[in-house]
Amino acid sequence: MNREVALPSGETIPALGQGTWQMAEMAGHRAQEIEALRLGVELGMSLIDTAEMYGEGASETLIAEALGPERDRLFLVSKVYPHHASRTGVIEACERSLRRLKTDRLDLYLLHWRGGVPLEETVSGFEELRRAGKIRHWGVSNFDTDDMEELFDAEGGTNCATNQVLYNVTRRGPEYDLIPWMEKHRMPLMAYSPIEQGRLPKAGLLQEIGRRYDASSYQIALAWLLRKPDIVAIPKASSPAHVRDNRRALDIRLSRDELEAIDAEFPPPRRKRPLEMI
Repeated sequence: MNREVALPSGETIPALGQGTWQMAEMAGHRAQEIEALRLGVELGMSLIDTAEMYGEGASETLIAEALGPERDRLFLVSKVYPHHASRTGVIEACERSLRRLKTDRLDLYLLHWRGGVPLEETVSGFEELRRAGKIRHWGVSNFDTDDMEELFDAEGGTNCATNQVLYNVTRRGPEYDLIPWMEKHRMPLMAYSPIEQGRLPKAGLLQEIGRRYDASSYQIALAWLLRKPDIVAIPKASSPAHVRDNRRALDIRLSRDELEAIDAEFPPPRRKRPLEMI
């Protein structure tokens, strides 16, 4: 069973979801990717994250093919390009995403990163979409603490539901001030690339801890994230075996000694670091 995380509205969403970056880019992998997405939903990982940028809409089309009949079981997340994020542009971009996803609404719509459009315009477009029932919640991605403060100063900005950022055991910068800021505002963080796109150390402490649980270093890194009550992790898994591996991370409970060892190996930040992006 998946753990749940509360949005500011009080609605709960799965703590472990499924990312789709770089999916739908190779025709020979399509059947396996569809099987993986369907299995993930069956295992409780019903939060599906995508973006108009992913394959220029191909990922959204793949999701529709894989999970169309399961729409009411899903929590669908997509993201808008910054250059589409004007008041009217964000509405038009959302309509295109809805058509590709073959649905009448998104559960969460995010600004992919900051661009040149004033935040007030983007928020205004998001709010219009929300009133029209085209989106249920909106949020942002790749926003640092000062960006979040500026967003909250914009009219309607406090309706932001989440911030999706790069966060994992090797990239702990958000812990210094961004995560505390979000906790203060009762806003969960969505962690993308939670296992560093498979580039975590294959040997060393994580592997050593993994042996105690018959788990990989990646599963330990994911379990480290999932222990936190206000974190949603969205790893990509393009094969059923990988989906099952990710799901098992929910069942791993790291001990205090293990968590302290991880802190020693991958120290939390002692000063402000600029927010990293992939």
